[in-house]
Amino acid sequence: MRSVWLQRLSNLLCVKSIVTIILTVVFAYLSIIGKLSEQDFLTVFSVVIAFYFGTQSQRLNEKINESSNLRE
Repeated sequence: MRSVWLQRLSNLLCVKSIVTIILTVVFAYLSIIGKLSEQDFLTVFSVVIAFYFGTQSQRLNEKINESSNLRE
């Protein structure tokens, strides 16, 4: 159980995750102080999150395909 949490934590610390978190914080801050409209924040945030989860999904599909190819 502990190794699962350590693996998840190490995955969070990859560069892509750090950039995603920093971008989210910066754009949220700019939106809060009024330098960025809600629509602009939503657009940027949606693109960043879609990219992040899209690449995560692609990586998972590649692993599934690799494991199914090994079985054949």
